[in-house]
Amino acid sequence: MTDRAAARAAKSVLAARLGADPEVVGVGLARRDSGYVLKVDLADPRAASRVPGDVDGVRVVTEVVGVVRALGPRTA
Repeated sequence: MTDRAAARAAKSVLAARLGADPEVVGVGLARRDSGYVLKVDLADPRAASRVPGDVDGVRVVTEVVGVVRALGPRTA
C-alpha cells in the first residue's frame, strides 16, 4: 500500500522524467485497492514502453486517452 505523500513525491520524479515526451499527456495520482498509484495518460499506446513500471516503489499504470486539445472559447 502506498500512501498519498509517497505517491506525490514519486509523481514529481516521474513528471520530470516524462515531461518532454509529447505522447505523455498527463501524469497524476489514482486510488487503487487501499493505496495510491501513479497514472500516466498517453496519446499513443506505443509510448507505454517508455513508462517505468514503478517509481521509488510506487506502481505506475498507463491509460491511452488520445490526443488532448484545449477547447475553444466558451460562449455565454
